[in-house]
Amino acid sequence: MTQPRVIASLAAAVDAVLDAVPGDIVLGIPLAIGKPNHFVNALYRRIKANPSRRLTIVTALSLEKPFGKSDLERHFLEPLVARVFGDYPDLDYVKDGRGSGLPPNISVREFFMKTGDYLGNAAAQQNYISTNYTFVARDMLLQGMNVIASAVAEQGEGETWRLSLSSNPDVAFEVVEKYAAQGLPLLKVGVVNRKMPFMPNGAEVAPGFFDIVVTDPAATHQLFGPPNAKVSTADYAIGVHASSLVADGGTLQIGIGSLGDAIAQALIVRDRHGPEYRAILESLCPDGLGDMDGGIPGGIAIQRQLGRFDRGLYGCSEMFVNGFLKLIEAGIIRREVFADTVLQQLINSGAIANETVTPQTLRALLAAGRIQSPLSRGDLDFLTRFGIFKPGVTLDGSFLTLDGVPLPNDLAGQAQFDAIARLLLGPRLTGGIFMTGGFFLGPNDFYERLRSMPPQDLAKIDMTRIDFINQIYGNKVGDSALKRAQRHQARFMNTTMIVTLLGAAASDALESGEVVSGVGGQYNFVAMAHAIPDARSILMLRATHDNRDGLRSSIVWNHGQVTIPRHLRDIVVTEYGVADLRGQADAEVVRRLIAIADSRFQPQLLAEAKSHGKLPASYALPARYRDNLPGALDAKLHPWSEAALLPAFPFGTDLTADERHIVVALKRLKRATEHPVELVTMAVKSLWEGKEAPHAYLERLGLDEADSFKSMFIRRLFAGNL
Repeated sequence: MTQPRVIASLAAAVDAVLDAVPGDIVLGIPLAIGKPNHFVNALYRRIKANPSRRLTIVTALSLEKPFGKSDLERHFLEPLVARVFGDYPDLDYVKDGRGSGLPPNISVREFFMKTGDYLGNAAAQQNYISTNYTFVARDMLLQGMNVIASAVAEQGEGETWRLSLSSNPDVAFEVVEKYAAQGLPLLKVGVVNRKMPFMPNGAEVAPGFFDIVVTDPAATHQLFGPPNAKVSTADYAIGVHASSLVADGGTLQIGIGSLGDAIAQALIVRDRHGPEYRAILESLCPDGLGDMDGGIPGGIAIQRQLGRFDRGLYGCSEMFVNGFLKLIEAGIIRREVFADTVLQQLINSGAIANETVTPQTLRALLAAGRIQSPLSRGDLDFLTRFGIFKPGVTLDGSFLTLDGVPLPNDLAGQAQFDAIARLLLGPRLTGGIFMTGGFFLGPNDFYERLRSMPPQDLAKIDMTRIDFINQIYGNKVGDSALKRAQRHQARFMNTTMIVTLLGAAASDALESGEVVSGVGGQYNFVAMAHAIPDARSILMLRATHDNRDGLRSSIVWNHGQVTIPRHLRDIVVTEYGVADLRGQADAEVVRRLIAIADSRFQPQLLAEAKSHGKLPASYALPARYRDNLPGALDAKLHPWSEAALLPAFPFGTDLTADERHIVVALKRLKRATEHPVELVTMAVKSLWEGKEAPHAYLERLGLDEADSFKSMFIRRLFAGNL
């Protein structure tokens, strides 16, 4: 591999790119924190100032520091953003896209957008690319991409200098391979950000992977670290239900945000506080803890899991999030998988009991035909690679030798086998991975933990390609069998917005077609759950959502946009229960989904289903499902919140106690402004009670010297909501 051109200046790097690509530039940059923001901004500004050049940016999830839309929000956010996000540089194309608009010679095409941020933005909506994550590399090529740039971590210097794609090896390798296979030019730029954690394994590359490596210290900046969100009662109810579907010794995928944190905390409670966990779950289950059949006789069922994680879990997720890190630290994510199909199958079956190497390890491999007697050179390489043999064992003619001691290369004879087992076996299997991810995103302490993690622990985390993670098939012979073996008892958990009564799900777009976020990898994981015999797809959603149009059910009769078609329906979870839909007839699916819907909308859903002939006219919902209400849920879970088993911020937060109090009041105020009747009620109550807020709070919000009627009125409303 040739050495890259090392450039110590961002400006010089932009010059080099403009010289290397004289025509239009189509720039591909990773999603989320893998973007080299300073480099992108420098290139953007140069082309913005030169209308004779054109720039197209192909990317996803362009992150932006929070900003206030009102004076009140701006006063609150400015000190918080300065403290939490530090010198993180916003992307100029994001700022222009939200403001005056992109210049005519620049366009941005994203395949996944920050949730809800681009509703009403015509340019962003029109340039959105709807695609599965596994097709992104293909679609970048179709867009005519000719430059790819990524933020990288570095380690060592001189002959030992190495780079890591860190958070984003997700599509880079596949892109490079596709361009090489077609003989197409692609300029590869790596920009060193010294705040990026150096991730080993699949993310590590030689510097020559890139054509240009930018080492300018000005390219280093703080990573985008969103504070942990508050976990609500509904989130915890969903998290507890979902956690009871996870099998010990299995595989787990979860996402970012409060639902991901709720699942992780529920799994920790299950592992460490068994009796309390069972009590919490019992309070949430109207049918008890037996098979989950929605109260409807017949059909398939999935058994609740209540026990500790004696074998542990393997994390396999396109997104490595803080919840996974907390599960690693809790010792729950610890089931190691190995990059050999037969070895993994033997571990799954119990023929090889655990990661400790014993004579039985050798016997099992012999019996399965993975190794032969006498051992071939390939057998020896395999045994050494996975730590079954100690390092340094060599094959010399018909003898195995370690430290000058020769042993007959014969596993068939008992005496020879015993000698080999006694002298050559290593202590435990090596090369195991307990967390596989395609990209990561988390709060500041998440990144700091990765930067400071001991090498032996970091080696168990493999940031790698999305085409390996998100699908069961692959380009290499044996990929499918290996993935099936590794992803034993997989539970692929994803959030969705809307589920129809026939089991379809809308996760990325509104009824109008406006894009909220994107498909990402959700379809891939749902399809994979149906391709692996013991895997399940679990779609989670809150039973209701509130917007300017008022409270709405998230379970509906029909929806104009579908991310997951009804024929891939599997398990759906709301705060009110679990609906196992796999293999069920339509009427059964309808009954089970109504049983976990909010009770304020159940009569309407029943009527809709009956009017379309999907339920018998005589069907009545069992009484035990008619109390699916927020108040009843609060009463069940509040004691466990008070007992600190289900805390509002299970993994901490960057917000101070005062900021958390202010946020609650501001959210209530904002909601009231979207509901006029509620605002009037709130105003009358606040004026009548005449409460005052602490002076420090008023000062933070710029209300301490309120002298206009409007500011005094807002001050009174704010105080009334504390």
